[in-house]
Amino acid sequence: MAFPQPEPGLVIAYSYLWSAEADQGHAEGSKTRPCAIVVAQVLEEGKAPRVVVAPITHSPPANPDLALELPAAVRRHLGLDEGRSWIILDDFNVFAWPGFDLRTDPKTGRCNYGFLPPAFFEQMRRRYQQLIAAGAASVTGRDEFAD
Repeated sequence: MAFPQPEPGLVIAYSYLWSAEADQGHAEGSKTRPCAIVVAQVLEEGKAPRVVVAPITHSPPANPDLALELPAAVRRHLGLDEGRSWIILDDFNVFAWPGFDLRTDPKTGRCNYGFLPPAFFEQMRRRYQQLIAAGAASVTGRDEFAD
């Protein structure tokens, strides 16, 4: 399968490892879920891009200030189900693209759902930067970018 270029705002199918799972010694995510690429950058010429992703979940956040709800129109645009969903903004995975945990969505045969609308992505990006700067986010390295 040909993988798309990793770009901020792209939503991918990914085996996400929550920081609480990593703290318990797990090395693999318990399920594949949509995740939004927050950052994609090449750190060294000729090397794989470093990608930071935020998970999308149906579970309401314990702290609403640490998540953004996906509007129904955005869920439809991405082809997600109709259930309420949130992007969690205080728990991130970082890995070298495409990594071992990128998955193919069984419905589409692709590993991506599409892009978040620019205004929504910008809102997510600003909140990510604030939480990282405040030291209020957990980042779990999935490969050579291990924390």
